[in-house]
Amino acid sequence: MLRKLKPHEKRLLKKTDFLKYKEEGKSHEDQVIRNYYLQNREDYKKYNKLTGEVTSLIHHIRYLKPNSKVRIQITQQLLDKLFSMGVVNQKETLSGVDKLTTASFCKRRLPVVLVKLKMAQTLEMAVKLIEQGHVRVGPHQIIDPAYLVPRALEDHVTWVNGKVKKAVQTYNRAVDDFANDNL
Repeated sequence: MLRKLKPHEKRLLKKTDFLKYKEEGKSHEDQVIRNYYLQNREDYKKYNKLTGEVTSLIHHIRYLKPNSKVRIQITQQLLDKLFSMGVVNQKETLSGVDKLTTASFCKRRLPVVLVKLKMAQTLEMAVKLIEQGHVRVGPHQIIDPAYLVPRALEDHVTWVNGKVKKAVQTYNRAVDDFANDNL
């Protein structure tokens, strides 16, 4: 059996929150998870690992001679891939890749793209719409919020035929009576 707490101990317990520590909310990892509404901490770890691998690859590329054909070819392939993913804004030099962060990958997630395209007001709403199966990218219906949207498919993010698409078309006054019968 526990002893009765003394008055000063009671006051200390009132001020202490055991569910949240001082250091908990200050880490960069928690900030990125909160800003981009990541459900799994593992997603952040994967993006962080990917960023580290790209950074180390760039570091190794810089040890090659500047005029080397291998260096030029690998650099071009890396820049093309990162540009097509939408992680880097320019594909001329490696200087932009030095600033690559985990947030760069988080910005390419489907919920963030939905908010950017103004198809959803908040990230939470976008995640719910995706998990319920109301969004498609190109011809494929996506139900995973961790889907990274490449730059080429960003214009092909649309609604799946259903109630949400019908409600959006009604709101925009773009309802086609003939096509509406087929929904």
